[in-house]
Order: sequence, then structure tokens, then C-alpha cells
Amino acid sequence: MADPEYYPPPAFSFAVTLVPGSSPSQPTAIDAAFQEVSGLDPKVAVEEVPEGGLNNYVHQLPGVTKHSNLVLKRGYVTQSSALAQWADQCVGSTLSTPIQTRVLTVGLLGADSQPIVTWTFDNAWPVKWQVGPFDSTKNDVLTESLEIAYSTVTRSATTTAAAASTSKT
Repeated sequence: MADPEYYPPPAFSFAVTLVPGSSPSQPTAIDAAFQEVSGLDPKVAVEEVPEGGLNNYVHQLPGVTKHSNLVLKRGYVTQSSALAQWADQCVGSTLSTPIQTRVLTVGLLGADSQPIVTWTFDNAWPVKWQVGPFDSTKNDVLTESLEIAYSTVTRSATTTAAAASTSKT
């Protein structure tokens, strides 16, 4: 039976980090500030195999796990940023130097600003960096969007944070 005191966590409190040691320059606080993260959608492809001689159904077998690229959106950063330097090195690359993959995490934060759930993206690297649009008819903040390819994603829940999130506030 489900815990009657459980409340789903809000989606607006999260942090994005480059894992220390996977980056030549240390990430700054500005690198964790994003207004939106999307692309957390792994799915298993289904391979259909017809049964020989039996035509009333088709076997559905699991195939390869596929996922979209991770998309990070934020207000445009004019300061020095380890994330921006990494994106520039990868997206603006002429491939004269190898693309450096990193480990990237997205953490959903609880009321105490501690991670409740963390998604870890291995072998991540930027594939698209978009700025804009510039529009003189609107009073919007200039934004940038960073699209990141990755090989695998692992979801891990922290038991202490998950237990704390069930209490009423």
C-alpha cells in the first residue's frame, strides 16, 4: 500500500552539474543554473516477430534502449563558464582535437535543497548550441539551449532524501 503521507516532488527545483574530475576546468555555480531540462525519456524499442503458422498474434521482444538527447535551457551566460567552454570545444570543433566526453548529472532537489533523485549521463557531449532568438518586439531574456548526446543514463534515488520528502511542510 502506498504511503498516505507521500507528496510528489515539484519539478522546478533541480541542479545540473559536470561531475568533478570529468572536466579540465572546475564548473562554477553559474553552470548549474538552468530554467529547463528535457529529454529524460529512455524507451525500449520493440521488435515484432511473427509466429510461424500461428497468425492470431505477433511476439513482441525487447530491443535496443533508445533515448532523446538531453536539452538544457537557460538565460544566456556572459561570464566565463566551464560548460560554455566545453560546448564551444565540442560544437565549434574542427575535429583536429578529440571531443572530450564528460559525466553530467541532473538532480531533482527536495525542500532541503538536497538531491532526491539523480540522473547520471555517461559519455555526454554537446551536439547543438543555440542562442536566441533576438527579437526587438519582445521584452524577453536572451536564452541559450544546449543539446547533449550521451551513451547511457542511470537513475538513482537517495533513500534519506526520499524519506525526508514524505514529511509535511
